[in-house]
Formats: sequence, structure tokens, C-alpha cells
Amino acid sequence: MRAWLLDRFSGLAGLRLAEVPEPVAGAGEVVLQMHYAALNPADRYLAERQYPALPSLPHILGRDGAGHVVAVGPGVSEASPGDTRIILRSAIGAERPGTFAERVAVPCASLAEVPPGWDEKEAASAPLVYLTAHQALVMWGTLPPRSALLVTGASGGVGVAAVQLGTALGHRVVALSRNPEKRNRLRQLGAVECFDPADPGWPDQVERAISPQKIELAIDNVGGALLSEVIVTLGNLGKVSLVGRLAGPVPAFNTAALFFRRIRLGGVAVGAYTPEQAREAWQEVLGRLALVRARPVLDCVLPFERLPEAFARLASGPMGKVLLEVAR
Repeated sequence: MRAWLLDRFSGLAGLRLAEVPEPVAGAGEVVLQMHYAALNPADRYLAERQYPALPSLPHILGRDGAGHVVAVGPGVSEASPGDTRIILRSAIGAERPGTFAERVAVPCASLAEVPPGWDEKEAASAPLVYLTAHQALVMWGTLPPRSALLVTGASGGVGVAAVQLGTALGHRVVALSRNPEKRNRLRQLGAVECFDPADPGWPDQVERAISPQKIELAIDNVGGALLSEVIVTLGNLGKVSLVGRLAGPVPAFNTAALFFRRIRLGGVAVGAYTPEQAREAWQEVLGRLALVRARPVLDCVLPFERLPEAFARLASGPMGKVLLEVAR
């Protein structure tokens, strides 16, 4: 079968398309013929050795996707050949070979059916970003009704998911995006206010827009210098769920900014979920999305042979998810 191989931890430029042996389903596993595979920033982080996992090389990236079952291993009763399944959180693409291949072996406990009313592309794009957004929203406990929620990098995969889920939970979502067209789209997805983080006055604009409220929770997908500005918008006991670091390290961070308002920062890691916890969180996500009739947002779908171009598109800051079409 064909697969995209990572030969060294020197970045995505080292990916190559090659023939590799077919995977075999072990006990409790199935082999999926991949139809669609989703791209995530975590793929790039792993390729650059900025991710905790250190798989053996050559490695196949790709964390989630959809396909049909072509083989089942011993002890599998939940899926049969021909069934269509999506991959929830698992070691796939991190410690184990991933979805940027024509076939992949997956633990049956990490599979789910395509949600009712969704098409396969939507389902393939959703698990990792929605589970991440869900964890970012609930990791601090239940927020008061109609809390003010700030989402940075709101037009990306996790950002869109956080806007939709935050809206579904009844919060006032404030979104940050540099692109005016994307800000308009985020309003359609439920954001009550949208601002440009490139405008140095955006924290003051947020304060005026939501007064007398303060931001109760910020979901930061960007990092870098923006984090210090995010903290300015928080009220007493405000919290930040740290998801990404697309803008790199936080420069010259003054921890005194946390003291008097007792600000809390916490990292998001869906890799800590057990398969059972991931399934439970996924069902909660689907229930919330159904309440507001929200669906995943797709930016584009590119052919399997164009994975480097798909990663370039992801790096450009698309609106929603970038997918790879592995096989029709």
C-alpha cells in the first residue's frame, strides 16, 4: 500500500510517498481502508520533534479520519468488514502508524460511527478538534451561565469547534481572527463579538463590548506574545486553557500579571483521555452540537498525492479543517 513516510524529525519537508507493507489487525483491532484523513497542527509538531511522542522511524503521521473496515482481529464484535468508522483519540499517528496511508490498524475501542446527518468528510474532520475544544471548555469545571468566553485563533479547527461548543453551552463567545471575512463567518457560527488581534487596542475593545462582564475563560490556540494580551482581558479567577503555540514561545512573560486576580493557566491534552473517556466526551460533543444544529466546517479536501500542499494550506490559516482524500 502507499503511505506518506517521515524519515527524520526535521519537519514536514522530509515527507515522502512510498510503498509499505499492509497493516495487520491485532487482538481487539480492525484495519480501515482510509477514505479521508484530517490534518492537525500536532502532525507538524511531531515532525519537528516538538511533541511528546517519539515513534520509531520511518513513521506515518495522521491522527484522525474515516474509512471502511476491511479486516478484524481476534475478539472484535463491534465492527464488521464493510462498516464505515471514524477514529477518535488514540495513539494512531503519534506512537503508532497514522492515517496518511491507504490502510491503518486501529483499536476498535477508538472507533465511532459517522454521526447521524453528517457526511463522511465532516465526520473525518471532527474528532480531534472537537474533543480538544470540549476539554478546553470543561477542564476547569462548569462555568456560570452566559459566561464571557474568549477564543483566539478562532477560525482554525479547534477555534471553530470552541466557538460552536461555547455557543451551544450558552456562553457569550468573543472570537479573535485577523481576517474580516472570517470574522463575519465566526459571527454566523455563534460568536457575539469578533476582533482583530493585530489591532493593539483589541483588549480595550473587548472590555467595552462585554462590560460589565469580564472574560471568564480564554481558549488560546496561538500562544506567543498574544497570551499576555489575553490575560489582560480576564476578570478575577479568570482561566486560560492553553491549546496551541502557533505563534511560538511567550516572550518576556510577567507572572505578576497572574497574582492579584488569581489567574489560572492550564494545558489541554486529549492524549490523556482513555478510550472510554474519549467516547464519553464525543457523545457530549455530539449532543451539544445537535442542540444548535452545528456541523464541522471544512476548508478544502485535497488528493492523497498532494499532502505537502495540504500542509501548506493548513499553515496559511484556513477557515476550518483541511482534509486529505485517501480513497473514494
